[in-house]
Amino acid sequence: MRPSEINPSIRVNRDALCFRAREHIFPLGKKTYIMGILNITPDSFSDGGRYSDLEKAAAHAHAMIEAGADILDVGGESTRPGSTPVSEEEEIRRILPVLKRLSSECRIPISVDTWKSGVARAAVDAGASVINDVWGARRDPEIATVASECGAGLILMFNAFDPELVNKTGDILADATRYLAESVRIARTGGVGEDRIMLDPGIGFGMSTDESLRLIAGIPQILSLGFPVLVGPSRKRFIGATLDVPVEERMPGTLGVCSASAMLGANVVRVHDVRETAQAVRMVDAIRAASEE
Repeated sequence: MRPSEINPSIRVNRDALCFRAREHIFPLGKKTYIMGILNITPDSFSDGGRYSDLEKAAAHAHAMIEAGADILDVGGESTRPGSTPVSEEEEIRRILPVLKRLSSECRIPISVDTWKSGVARAAVDAGASVINDVWGARRDPEIATVASECGAGLILMFNAFDPELVNKTGDILADATRYLAESVRIARTGGVGEDRIMLDPGIGFGMSTDESLRLIAGIPQILSLGFPVLVGPSRKRFIGATLDVPVEERMPGTLGVCSASAMLGANVVRVHDVRETAQAVRMVDAIRAASEE
């Protein structure tokens, strides 16, 4: 299915050369970027409660940068299945001290993992350069306005958890592409520039293991929408189901998925294990470069 068949208003931007996030510029096509996960939550599935203390959060952020992170993604609300939603005020309370600290100490861009426009506005005021929305601007379209007004990068994720937003057809790749095309329309209507939009197929969100695997294999089709793609497979349930391993043993599987995603054209991988992932995708980047010589 072509993008024009999903939403004729989407103009495929095949000549995009970079992703912009405020003053930060990411050239595309030569390097797979690493987004390091920093959860300021008590209940995230892998590292809940570990970095709620400001000093521990800052130390871990600097360790990820040293290990090769190109972006840090700070989240104040867990998105795991069954997690307890938090208020906008509580989410801001959790992340703001960390964002202020990191934006003053780190040269790499900071991303805020939120779907709420109020949280996003507070985050960019505190120095965040990227807004990472797990609902793809579908729950709170005002988030596009926030991104537009400050020039932030906006990551739009496909999320199959809500049946009111996704009428699953049995073809998860078509569902994701259609959903993301609408997310792009909302972002563009809100004034977000094409070079400030990135797409995320939402691996594991409201889908089976087989559907997650099909979305990874379908990265080239997500890319055909004309925007860079981020993939976030880190330690997720589909890896555990595929390999029959608990969460603490999912790093090798994560490295396999990140390497395959990079080979298929993904521009960014979002992970907990930064050093190991950075080495894996650097090898992929080297192989791709050699194949182009």
